Amino acid sequence: MARSTVSRGTYVQRRQTFRWPQTQFNAFMILILVTAGVLIGIFGEFVQIQNQMGLGIPWLFPYGITVGSLTVLLIIILLVFSNNGTLTPPILMVFSFVLGVLYITGLVDTGIQLFGPASVSGNCNTYVSGNKITGSSVYTLAWLQQNNICSCWYAVFSFWIIGTIIYIWMFIFAMQVNSGAFD
Repeated sequence: MARSTVSRGTYVQRRQTFRWPQTQFNAFMILILVTAGVLIGIFGEFVQIQNQMGLGIPWLFPYGITVGSLTVLLIIILLVFSNNGTLTPPILMVFSFVLGVLYITGLVDTGIQLFGPASVSGNCNTYVSGNKITGSSVYTLAWLQQNNICSCWYAVFSFWIIGTIIYIWMFIFAMQVNSGAFD
């Protein structure tokens, strides 16, 4: 933490510096940016499909876009703090906790949609995986789109898991930096 000394009526503030292992920190940045990009891209596609079909938009789709956008904002904030030398473990711990909870929420709801009653996975197995269509027709194009949608659901579920694990890891990482484990 910061130490203060008073000398001849002047106040001198010394900042404690924290040693952040750059390899782990950069790996976090890259993985979480990929995760955010996947969430924004897939849920953006889902919103576009729902609009095109004239259907309502489930809350999970804009939620995924928002969480992905908040993740990108977090990375920008962390890069600014890191470049200024003002990144402290409590800052990273708070961000990791908040976004970790958001990722767990997305993971749970996506899991319910994917594997729950009237599940996306069951429909994909029945109408897509078990009904492969080939040839040069509009039916083949429709099947390819349905196959893409099913693959996107599995991908977004996987990236909710990856994001949750990364934020748990970053919380523990920040606690280790705070305790001086990397000095």
